[in-house]
Amino acid sequence: MSDFLIDHGVVVALVCAGLAVLYGLLTTRALLALSPGNERMQFISGAVQKGARAYLNRQYSIIAVVGVVLFVALIFVQDFSVAVGFAIGGILSGAAGFIGMNVSVRANARVAEAARGGVPKALDVAFRGGAITGLLVVGLALLGVAGYFGILTALFDKTDKEAVDALIGLGFGGSLISVFARLGGGIFTKAADVGADLVGKVEAGIPEDDPRNPAVIADNVGDNVGDCAGMAADLFETYAVTAVAVMLLGVLTFSDQTAVAMYPLILGAVAIVASIIGTFAVKGSNVERALYQGLIVSGVIAAAAFYPVTHWIMDGVTLKAAANPGDSPSVSDLYLCSLIGIAVTALLFVITDYYTSTRFGPVKKTAAASQTGHATNIIQGLASGLQATALPALVLVLGIWGAWELAGVYGVGVAVMGQLSLTGLIVALDAFGPITDNAGGIAEMADLPEDVRNVTDPLDAVGNTTKAVTKGYAIGSAVLAAVVLFAAFRFELAAEGEDVLFGIDDPPVLMGLLIGGLMVTLFASMSMEAVGRAAGAVVEEVRRQFREKPGIMDGTEQPDYERSVALVTAAAQREMIIPSLIPIVFTVVVGLISVKALGGLLIGVIIVGFFFAVLMTAGGGAWDNAKKLIEDGAFGGKGSEAHAASVTGDTVGDPFKDTAGPAINPMIKVANIVAILIIPIIT
Repeated sequence: MSDFLIDHGVVVALVCAGLAVLYGLLTTRALLALSPGNERMQFISGAVQKGARAYLNRQYSIIAVVGVVLFVALIFVQDFSVAVGFAIGGILSGAAGFIGMNVSVRANARVAEAARGGVPKALDVAFRGGAITGLLVVGLALLGVAGYFGILTALFDKTDKEAVDALIGLGFGGSLISVFARLGGGIFTKAADVGADLVGKVEAGIPEDDPRNPAVIADNVGDNVGDCAGMAADLFETYAVTAVAVMLLGVLTFSDQTAVAMYPLILGAVAIVASIIGTFAVKGSNVERALYQGLIVSGVIAAAAFYPVTHWIMDGVTLKAAANPGDSPSVSDLYLCSLIGIAVTALLFVITDYYTSTRFGPVKKTAAASQTGHATNIIQGLASGLQATALPALVLVLGIWGAWELAGVYGVGVAVMGQLSLTGLIVALDAFGPITDNAGGIAEMADLPEDVRNVTDPLDAVGNTTKAVTKGYAIGSAVLAAVVLFAAFRFELAAEGEDVLFGIDDPPVLMGLLIGGLMVTLFASMSMEAVGRAAGAVVEEVRRQFREKPGIMDGTEQPDYERSVALVTAAAQREMIIPSLIPIVFTVVVGLISVKALGGLLIGVIIVGFFFAVLMTAGGGAWDNAKKLIEDGAFGGKGSEAHAASVTGDTVGDPFKDTAGPAINPMIKVANIVAILIIPIIT
């Protein structure tokens, strides 16, 4: 069995990846066969579909231009196989986001219609819509990595090391899509959300999903391009990049290169099967319990399957530098590393839920602080966000320490692969959020009976929680993946004769550390400013329509939804370009000046990026749910002074948690991948 997995590991990985894609296709077919509701519901859903499609088409057109330039550059910096890998990674990442988003915007009306039959039925439709995106992400990522590796080694006689080097390009392709999708989608969704709320809810005094608001369709579009397509691209990239980084570390440090190249692929393959099984465990009327029981089932099955896989592939594999076989990590060591990854995921979920859920102290304190005004709400929200960085940091420290003690830096890579074994279900939980949010909006705009809203509202509430905790997972996996990438960067430098130590007492390293921190803060500030400018344009447009079409408020005139969507689309695409180039341009320039400074830059990006990402996502989540807690009746309820203060906090928190914070994840990894790719021109 060991020889079979090593010799045919690519085939096994491709079969399992194919199962994920097949699951996506069959589930899509079943989902689209369901009723999309009445004519009004179909009209609203169709408007969201049209806007989302127009946005992604324009975004991918811009990315294609940048991609062509980078493709040509990679041919000269690396070679043609790396450039082809870059194209494959970009295309597959884009496809995962595009297909998932298209399913999401069609599932919304079907969830609203299914809500007529109660919570279990609506939950089933909403989760299946999200699961399509989740399984496509892991399926296409594994398909790309395993397929291209197999083509290079079997058809072009590349060595395992040469093939893995080409796969770094594939990871970069996924990273480029991810940073654009996360940032552009985040700018779109928050500009539309903030703009719609400031004029609709605050100035005009109409509900959040009122069809009279000209920006309401743009707001619904934003939920999908930001949370669905954005998260899909983010975790596609993390999954592919981590698999490639672990393969690279393996072939650089172990004697049996084929075995260690296959190991992360087979771990990913069995995890896909576990994820598919886990989707069928999502049942019941308790929405949160049903979703998490699917995640738990998937994690337990994956954990059980990892031991035989590790034993069959890694038994007897030794480190190149080991004086005797006993110095190499054992099967048990590597298996425990994979379990550490799953444990890190569970802890990050619990911690993020604590800091962002209405059930616990941090959100309650933020809501209570709203009673004394806008400033105290902001102060408490920032304090909660800052505090929320401590426990995740300790979890990552303990996870890295445990895996490193067991199996060195390669063990850290195995732990990240264990963590990413749950990616399919994690993305499903994240995509569940915009689907249920849109379903509630459609129910509101289509004037469906109150019992339908009584079903969609609790689904939406849980969706908000799952979106928050999946962001915590994405940040944690990004940091651990970056640690592995940095180790690969050092090993690659050593292979080129540059065995560099990055000591903080070395001035070039310290300079690089400061520049790395600068990159994160500059990136975050530009992202925030972009949302502010784009939201301002939305505010002016909504005000103009209310002013020039007074009949909108009494229903005698129709708002121009398409103009609002087009305006936000143009603003988001324009604003995302310069920030997205920061991790590429800074990394290349610093690398050309000093290799030591480049190492310091990567460390600075990882450390500062982690704390900023957690601060912004957790703080934004606390502000958001503090507002929801007050709207549910706490501290005076809607219309109170506390509610007005919470709206201000939520408005500040929106670009924190949905734009700048999540976009830092791919930025961290882009910088590390670019550093590896430019090694030939800096050594």
